[in-house]
Amino acid sequence: QVQLVESGGGLVQAGGSLRLSCAASGRTFSIYRMGWFRQAPGKEREFVARITWSTGTTFHEDSVKGRFTISRDNAKNTTYMQMNNLKPEDTAIYYCAANDGPSLASWRYWGQGTQVTVSS
Repeated sequence: QVQLVESGGGLVQAGGSLRLSCAASGRTFSIYRMGWFRQAPGKEREFVARITWSTGTTFHEDSVKGRFTISRDNAKNTTYMQMNNLKPEDTAIYYCAANDGPSLASWRYWGQGTQVTVSS
C-alpha cells in the first residue's frame, strides 16, 4: 500500500501563487506515476497533471499549461505542483494520486485532498 498526504492549499487572490505538496509513504518503491486532480463544487473530478516517477516526464492539462508545474523529489518521495497566476476557476479540492503501473485508466492510491480557494 501507498499512503499519500497533501498539503499547501489555502486562500489566495487571483494572480497569486501556491505550491502543493504530496508526500508518499509505504511501498513507495512501487510508484510508477503520480498525478494531481481537482474537483470543483458541483463538478466532476478532473485531471490536472502527472509525472512519471523514474523519468520525470510530465504532462499538464491544457487549462493549466504555462501556469502549473508538476515536479518530484525522489529522495523525499514527494511530488509538488507549483501553481502561478491562479484564477477563480482554479478553486477546487486538489487530490494527489499515485499508480504502480503505466495505466492511465485508473489510479490506485489517493490522498485526502487539500482545498484551494482563489478569490477575485
